[in-house]
Amino acid sequence: MNLSNPIQNLLLFAALALFLYLFFRPVNGWYWIIKNNLNSNRKVVIEDLLKQLYTSENAGTLITTNDLTLRLKYKNHQIIEVLQEMALTELIVLAGDQIQLTPLGREYAVKIVRVHRLWEKYLAEKTGFDKSEWHHRAEDMEHRLDHEATNELAVKLGNPIFDPHGDPIPSELGNMAEITGSSMVNLPVNTLGKIVHIEDEPDVIYKQILAENIHIGSQIRIVENTNKRVVFYSEGEEFILAPIVAANLTVEPLDAASILEEDAVRLSSLQQNEMAEILGISKECRGESRRRLLDLGFVRGTPIQIDLVSPLSDTKAYLVKGSSIALRTDQAAKVLIKKLG
Repeated sequence: MNLSNPIQNLLLFAALALFLYLFFRPVNGWYWIIKNNLNSNRKVVIEDLLKQLYTSENAGTLITTNDLTLRLKYKNHQIIEVLQEMALTELIVLAGDQIQLTPLGREYAVKIVRVHRLWEKYLAEKTGFDKSEWHHRAEDMEHRLDHEATNELAVKLGNPIFDPHGDPIPSELGNMAEITGSSMVNLPVNTLGKIVHIEDEPDVIYKQILAENIHIGSQIRIVENTNKRVVFYSEGEEFILAPIVAANLTVEPLDAASILEEDAVRLSSLQQNEMAEILGISKECRGESRRRLLDLGFVRGTPIQIDLVSPLSDTKAYLVKGSSIALRTDQAAKVLIKKLG
């Protein structure tokens, strides 16, 4: 009796049964993993489209399908398919080539913006990530946190009103504070003001602002404003920006009486043999970094001077309350001082 065929059939049946089990088993089956990944990716595309539409509408500009294909990283056919789905679910209205959010779509978009800005606030206050990383890390997390986790994050942060760039953070009900002030390019020469918002998009312009070491909360005086350049003084330094870069800075005008410590300069400008008094710490310094400086004695009214300059790096040691404390140039730039005599 030849048993080879029955045995082969049994083995084939067993292999097929195992394959079907691995493919279709609940939760961890390959079929469900693939399906969930596809659904997750589709959710990300929908939310990215909603946020882009929300941003454009808030700027007062209408957006087209072509605009979205140019601004987002997805393939054109994928964007078009998802837009059609969004129209069917009444998240958007398609009027020819133009797209508008419905009230339902805007409500959904605000929730995404809320997560993004809360997460940027978390990164600024609770982690050591550089501010150049906040936006991209928040873009990833905005698709992951559910409603409950978002509210828990807000409570943990003290229900902040603004993110570290000065953008208003929507409340749980979708309410937002208003940004006061005007774009720097619209302000006349001799304007005194305070930087209240730094736009973090597009990325190439934001990186230029970071490279200039411009701080939110800094008081400024505009000395030149033309179609070629904008020049202003802040914290003892002169800044020269192209108008396209200056347009991403929002300044709240202040009257002369509201300008505090106009002679304030950054600790990074202090030279050897100069004496100074600490006026405070820039709002740009947040979270653990701020607490560390305060604990080390960098408080208002404290005398300070250079103790040691490292010839091989940008680090200097400052004498504060009898202790020598080393700071990098970018750290020292966040401490405001008044030079003495």
